Amino acid sequence: MKLSKLKKVILALTTAGVLGGAYSTAMATTPEEDLHNFREYFFKKFPGVPLNEYGNGVYAIDPGSRETWEAIEEFPPYEIALEKGETLFNTPFKNGKTYGSCFANGGIGIRQNFPFYSKKAKQVKTMEQVINECRTINGEKPLKWKKGDIAAISAYMAYTSRGKPMNVKTPTTPDEIKWYERGRKHFYAKRGQLNMSCANCHQDNAGNRIRADILSPALGHVTHFPVYRAKWGSLGTLHRRYGGCNKQVRALPLKAQSDEYKALEYFHSYMSNGIEVNGPGSRK
Repeated sequence: MKLSKLKKVILALTTAGVLGGAYSTAMATTPEEDLHNFREYFFKKFPGVPLNEYGNGVYAIDPGSRETWEAIEEFPPYEIALEKGETLFNTPFKNGKTYGSCFANGGIGIRQNFPFYSKKAKQVKTMEQVINECRTINGEKPLKWKKGDIAAISAYMAYTSRGKPMNVKTPTTPDEIKWYERGRKHFYAKRGQLNMSCANCHQDNAGNRIRADILSPALGHVTHFPVYRAKWGSLGTLHRRYGGCNKQVRALPLKAQSDEYKALEYFHSYMSNGIEVNGPGSRK
């Protein structure tokens, strides 16, 4: 992008209020306070929208978009990938074990508990991370992180958890808080040539338009992943979307499943506690 054009984009975003900052939420002192403030912000911004509706993203706040989306969901574009994910999940490895051997409850109905902090590994673990760890401990090669088979398997596991409210454990120990704070900092930190944060778009300007698109509320974002995006023409993981968001503000994307993105997912998911899992989903 030429400098003059970039300046025009920044000027337009500034005029629209996109480059503002909702730092009051970021300054809360505990995760519980953060969660309360985060919800209250959106409840005041969109009065009358029930908490669970935020799992539908922009379709919770824009009736026109919702009508189109509901029509698409009658014949979900992710259906084939979902069936593939179920097959892959249940197909034994060469040693005879399956993915179910690596998860509580055989991997069924547990999406709402991810990500979680592992005291043994001293790190946050995402569902995709455990899927690949399951493969390696059973003698299989790891899958690529952002799309393809791992997205299909993750989508099937999410599907078995539909209707279960997000239930990420409240960070309490010093190391859990460290990971949580890292994710919160990422959410509110400005980056890229456009000098924008996650919060600038999906908190400050949720419901506003940027070009032809309506910016979705951050509350409930994680509940419908993996998602099938028309732009992608396939299913993609949450970390694939994080990378895309970084690119859109002219920042270098980080590697999927990097500690930074895992920390962001940890914070982002905790902020969606109480909202039902409804993945996989379809989006523009």
